[in-house]
Amino acid sequence: MRDIIRDAILESISVKEELLKNNLAQIVDVSEKIIASLKKGGKLIIFGNGGSASDAQHIAAELVGRFKKDRPALPAIALTVNTSIITALANDFGFDIIFVRQIEALADKSDIALGISTSGKAKNVALGIKQAKKMGLFTIALTGGSGGDIAAQSDISLIVPSNVTARIQECHILIGHIICELVEESNVR
Repeated sequence: MRDIIRDAILESISVKEELLKNNLAQIVDVSEKIIASLKKGGKLIIFGNGGSASDAQHIAAELVGRFKKDRPALPAIALTVNTSIITALANDFGFDIIFVRQIEALADKSDIALGISTSGKAKNVALGIKQAKKMGLFTIALTGGSGGDIAAQSDISLIVPSNVTARIQECHILIGHIICELVEESNVR
């Protein structure tokens, strides 16, 4: 058991060291884009499936609530929280468009769309990014592995340098926390 634990921790550290080495500028760029959008009255719209849906909800909660300090609530929406909308859209139109329809209904050009997919291959996330771009939103992808279709079509793609889902998810939430901290430090109101 100790070897498995040690290997998991060492692997996590290694991926995060690569993330620091290769993705620092992209994390800054993403944070600056989100801050600029919020300052102009835009909102952050976040979406993904499974663990990525949980990450979307987590990041939105940190921005609407607070991350480290008390401050005014910031507009962030996780498109994965309304089960009635998700199940109605999936039933009536198909699962692939559950994010497309919500972006169509809720997004504005001043907003940022943040799609999360560990593989970068989730069709509904890719279609959500495509819809956001069609509407003039700035798009960001958080992926892993090769980045897939989602990274290829996003304005900025943060690709975690790993093919292991658990390590990718750990980095996604780390990136989300860093973004939340930078947003708070910018004193967006």
